[in-house]
Amino acid sequence: MRRKPKRHARPLQQDLRFPSTWGGKRPGAGRPRSRLGPRMVPHRARPLHKRAHPVHVTLRLQPDLRASIRHHRFRVLRRVFTAATKQTFRVVHFSAQSNHFHLIVEADDRGRLARGMQGLAVRIARTINRVLGRRGRVLRERYHARALTSPRSVRNALVYVLQNFKKHRHHVRPPDPCSSGPWFDGWRDALAPPPQAPPPVERARTWLLAMGWRRHGRIGLAEAPRAPD
Repeated sequence: MRRKPKRHARPLQQDLRFPSTWGGKRPGAGRPRSRLGPRMVPHRARPLHKRAHPVHVTLRLQPDLRASIRHHRFRVLRRVFTAATKQTFRVVHFSAQSNHFHLIVEADDRGRLARGMQGLAVRIARTINRVLGRRGRVLRERYHARALTSPRSVRNALVYVLQNFKKHRHHVRPPDPCSSGPWFDGWRDALAPPPQAPPPVERARTWLLAMGWRRHGRIGLAEAPRAPD
């Protein structure tokens, strides 16, 4: 008697299950996070810049360059601000601390602000590397910029920049020699005549930085910086 062939069971189709995070944020994806801490300036498009608004800029140096700015070295660095000033980009005020710079600049538009700051950053890096006899990266991050849109904000920024040494070097008597303070004509207190050397910065051309801030009074040497507005 012929046996009937055995019938094999039809294979069952398995369900395809997709991960619930498909298309969303995945661990480890995207640009690696910096190890330098929360102060890093994010790589985002800069906001539009108005010609009438001065800008408070902060430049931070690499951690290993801390305390690299001294009086005998600062004379060389001071020339950098003069050389970086152009017709459409102007460094009006500055101060140099142990590991960072504060600036107040003017620029005709966003593009000239970006190019002016790029040129200034290159000059600072080359000068510091040459003076210290080193190579490598000098600036820690992108520059931080904040537009000053009112007389009050400009005055607060002037105090923050010119008197910033009070947060770091308490033994220095004002005005800070590592700043444009000796050439500043907005002090309330009587000072000795400014140095014979030409001013390392350009005169302000915007109304806010040239005259507007004076509505709130001249700046006293005893004033201390506070957090920017």
